[in-house]
Amino acid sequence: MVGKEILNQLTAYKQGMQIAEVKRKYNIDKIVKLASNENPYGCSSRVKEQLNKSMIDYEIYPDGYTSDLRMKLTEKLNVDESQLVFGNGSDEVITFICRAFLYPGVNTVMASPTFTQYRHHSLIEGAEVREIPTRNGKHDLEEMKNAMDQNTKVVWICTPDNPTGTIIQKDEFKQFMDEVPPEVLVVLDEAYYEFVSEQLRLSLHDSVFTYPNLIVLRTFSKIYGLAGLRVGYGIANSEIAHKLNVVRGPFNTTSLSQKAAIAALDDDKFIQKTKELNDKVKKDFQAFLDTIGWSYYESHSNFLLINTPIDADKVSHYLLQHGFIVRSGNLLGYPNTIRVTIGNEEDMLALQPILKELQSKINDGVLK
Repeated sequence: MVGKEILNQLTAYKQGMQIAEVKRKYNIDKIVKLASNENPYGCSSRVKEQLNKSMIDYEIYPDGYTSDLRMKLTEKLNVDESQLVFGNGSDEVITFICRAFLYPGVNTVMASPTFTQYRHHSLIEGAEVREIPTRNGKHDLEEMKNAMDQNTKVVWICTPDNPTGTIIQKDEFKQFMDEVPPEVLVVLDEAYYEFVSEQLRLSLHDSVFTYPNLIVLRTFSKIYGLAGLRVGYGIANSEIAHKLNVVRGPFNTTSLSQKAAIAALDDDKFIQKTKELNDKVKKDFQAFLDTIGWSYYESHSNFLLINTPIDADKVSHYLLQHGFIVRSGNLLGYPNTIRVTIGNEEDMLALQPILKELQSKINDGVLK
């Protein structure tokens, strides 16, 4: 069957191993999944209460305009309702952007490595992808700017970056945006925004209202703990949002997910508590890594990209055999690293002796 030629060169997204799969393969009762940056504390109790009492008419299409959630977000973010576009996760908004603004004969600029879906969907739309190597896990904004020309349509920025967790500082971002041509769309992916310390966060209002060529992406999948319900959104000027809504499917977020997201927005205490727990457990785990001599990237998120003394696939396999699912950096563009989600305190403490034993086997030459 004939399709786009580029599809023969790309592969489908390969998710990390699922808990049931690991249990079957390794005959282990307890599995700890630290591969997908999910919230180990679940979601707000208000979400569960809302879903338990919600009467959903499953035979009726959802509200395609996401009216209630849209109004809730306009109040919380202090933006106009016309500035929002909703997706089945922020991943889907990425596909909207590619579909609306990229095509053969134009190019798009991004860091490398970074979140893989920017490249993937840009290539599917036939655009030339210009990848600028990261420096110490950070976007090289100066070289990204230099890579632009009259055919550049979209530039992608991920902060905190996935998979490193590094961020772009306020002054760096402002300088970059001041120098980007106004006809180039800049995508600021802030999927992990809520994990960043308040003093380091980029201001949504200063950004979107100052730069009409900017779209900011956010999600309910990470700190809100709604990854299984798939809701994300973009904030931009009304013209950009309108174009994205034109290519958006008519009923792309479910009735259930919309109600859950509304309830999640009402519980700021849950978000704050999750961030506090994440920061503490991450700090303690970093201190442990220091004791065994494993370095890591400075992370402002709920995961760590950790340098491994031997091949990352071997480390990932060793941890799998001991009931821990992590992500090999070989799959993410950072060889000899593993990306580890910061789980709860109990699970991260349980991981420590396994890593310590692994390091001992490396020291003894048992593993290499």
